Amino acid sequence: MSEVIEKEPSCLLVLSIRGEHMKNVTDSFIFLGHWPFARSFGFNTDILATNLINLIVVIGILVFFGKGVLNDLLDNRKQRILNTLRNSEELRKAAIEQLEKAQIRFRKVEQEANEYRQNEYSDLEREKQNLIKIGYEKLKQFEKNKNESLCFEQERAINQVRQRILQQVLQRALGTIKSSLNSELHSRTIRANIAILGAIEWQK
Repeated sequence: MSEVIEKEPSCLLVLSIRGEHMKNVTDSFIFLGHWPFARSFGFNTDILATNLINLIVVIGILVFFGKGVLNDLLDNRKQRILNTLRNSEELRKAAIEQLEKAQIRFRKVEQEANEYRQNEYSDLEREKQNLIKIGYEKLKQFEKNKNESLCFEQERAINQVRQRILQQVLQRALGTIKSSLNSELHSRTIRANIAILGAIEWQK
């Protein structure tokens, strides 16, 4: 109804008439009928008095008619303001609710990101420790192989030296034996020859 009143000012008085307003208007005309000016009919040559009476009548009509219209306008305006405030409050609550939901989602995403970073850091730390352990094991195995190689080479060198020493000792021993055998054989040959010569001489 307020929209009709705002768009069609010419219908303002018609739409705002109520029973009590009609009663007030009727009472005003009855009251005016008791005035001394209304008891006699005819032309009134007093222009000022006539204009004053007309002005009073118009003002009275406007007051009684306009009071209801003004109240309706004020009520409509008040209702629109209340509706606007209500809508604004609902919008504010909806905005606060959306903000709280967004904050909850943000905290959840931030927590997941922190957990992901922690898990990623743990995985990297675990991988680093595994690499260090593998490197240490390889270094330990390398040292072991190196020591084994050194021991093997050392043992091999010792064996080679031993073989050379044994060969030299055997060669010297064989040389000594050969020399001894040659001397004894020579002595036996001489003794045998002497014996043979002695036997020959005795037979003679």
